[in-house]
Amino acid sequence: MEITGNGKMEFDYDRRGELKAFDDTKLGVQGLVQAGVANIPRMFIRSPDELSEELHHSSTTHIGLPVIDLGSLSTDGRRKIVDQFRSASEEWGFFQVINHGIPSGVLNNMINAVRKFNELDIDVKKEFYSRDTSKRVRFNSNHDLFQSQRADWRDTFSVSLLRSDHLDPAELPAICRDEAVEFIDQIGKIADTLFELLSEALGLKPDHLKSIECNKGRSLVCHYYPACPEPELAMGVTQHTDNTFLTVLVEDETGGLQVLHDNHWIDVQPIAGGLVVNIGDLLQIVSNDKFKSNVHRVVPSRLPRISAIGFFAGRVAPPARLYGPIKELLSEENPPKYKEVLVSEYVARFFNKRLHEKPSLEDYRL
Repeated sequence: MEITGNGKMEFDYDRRGELKAFDDTKLGVQGLVQAGVANIPRMFIRSPDELSEELHHSSTTHIGLPVIDLGSLSTDGRRKIVDQFRSASEEWGFFQVINHGIPSGVLNNMINAVRKFNELDIDVKKEFYSRDTSKRVRFNSNHDLFQSQRADWRDTFSVSLLRSDHLDPAELPAICRDEAVEFIDQIGKIADTLFELLSEALGLKPDHLKSIECNKGRSLVCHYYPACPEPELAMGVTQHTDNTFLTVLVEDETGGLQVLHDNHWIDVQPIAGGLVVNIGDLLQIVSNDKFKSNVHRVVPSRLPRISAIGFFAGRVAPPARLYGPIKELLSEENPPKYKEVLVSEYVARFFNKRLHEKPSLEDYRL
């Protein structure tokens, strides 16, 4: 027996069969949209409990994320920027940056390339469809499709540089190859700057977080959220925190990203040419809870949405590195709150769990 999204009880619903039939098409959610679905399939419908939970987390639009202008970094404005990083990282775990140095053309080209890939002929996309996490370049819908209680309304193209920074451009789809290579390069450069500022915000030397290789273990993840015929019943990305040190995101003008702040879902308003930056679980661990890895999600709409994201997970490649609270931040008054974490284990557990059940900071708390 199953309870549907509208609360009615139905019998003999073959959820596993629906998931397998969807996955076997290798077309993702966009394939459903192109087929002209007027109602979203059962596998995407949020449960009555999940829908009712919205009443406990009201949405607020008049509060915005902190916006930090990096334009004065080269002048006498660095101290102010570091203070803004500290405040945003402690209170929100999220902020937006402008005048960061990445040309707007690079960002726009990446967004357009993701759109073009997802609008490709189906036979081309199928070549990259895989659930094998060992593949560096892959396309699929919902990494936790067969573990989750409900599927999210999105398709994902990803490039993993977790174990090696070397990328052969020939591995990438031709339609987004040049754009992806340029974006990966540029997002890596801005991440180095962000890690310097975050180090200073922790009261450390600018190179500290980079010296322990927090800027390694990169991944490019490109989400495509097709237009949803019933967005009020679906979710684009289930609420979660990121299992990384740092996340850097560029999105189109559609919106849909929400951050949980003071028990309210805050709509993140896209800024043309801006980047959204958020603290991941591992940075909360090494900062000993000084910085906050915050819950966020994406809600779908009747318009398609596109985002391209750089994740920085730390050193995964051998030799293994354990990450725990940074010793320089500890004292009798501030003892370590976490045991050490092996990034490869943390990442592996993430892919073996439902998104909302991914490794928890509480699993490592002392």
